[in-house]
Amino acid sequence: MGAHHHHSHSGTDLAEAAAGAMVKSGEQWTPMRAAVFDALASFDRPASAYDIADKVSADQGRRVAANSVYRILDLFVGANLARKVESANAYVANDHPDCLHDCIFLICDNCGQATHLDDDRITGGVRAAAKAAGFAPERPVIEVRGKCGECEPG
Repeated sequence: MGAHHHHSHSGTDLAEAAAGAMVKSGEQWTPMRAAVFDALASFDRPASAYDIADKVSADQGRRVAANSVYRILDLFVGANLARKVESANAYVANDHPDCLHDCIFLICDNCGQATHLDDDRITGGVRAAAKAAGFAPERPVIEVRGKCGECEPG
C-alpha cells in the first residue's frame, strides 16, 4: 500500500473531527476533554502533559492537574485523537483521527519539532517481522531522531 494521504483537519474542523471520533469510540466529549484537546492542538511541536495542563490552567483561570491531563491523553491515544512521541514522553494531536494506522515520527534533537509520516510499507514490515518472531504487535512505535531541514539544511 505504501505512503498514503489523508484529509487533514485543522482549527474548528479538527476539534469537530476529534469530538466525532471520541463519540464514535463510545466516549463522551466533555468540556474538559475539549479543553485538553484544544490545548494539545495549539502546540506546534510535541507537548508534555505538564505543558498542556499549564495551558488549560491559564485558559480556564484555575489549576488543572497534570494527572488529569495524562488520563485524558491516554484516552485520546486510544481513540486515535493523539499520538504519543515515546522518546519525548510528549503528545501531538492527530490531524486525521478518522484514519487508524501506525505512524513514523521524525524528531529534531535541536528544535524538538516532530514530523509525522505515514508509510504502510515500513510499518507493515515492522508488524510482519514482529509476527514472524512470534510476537503480537499492538502499537508499533517508530521514531527517528536527528535534525530537521531547518536546523541542518541539506
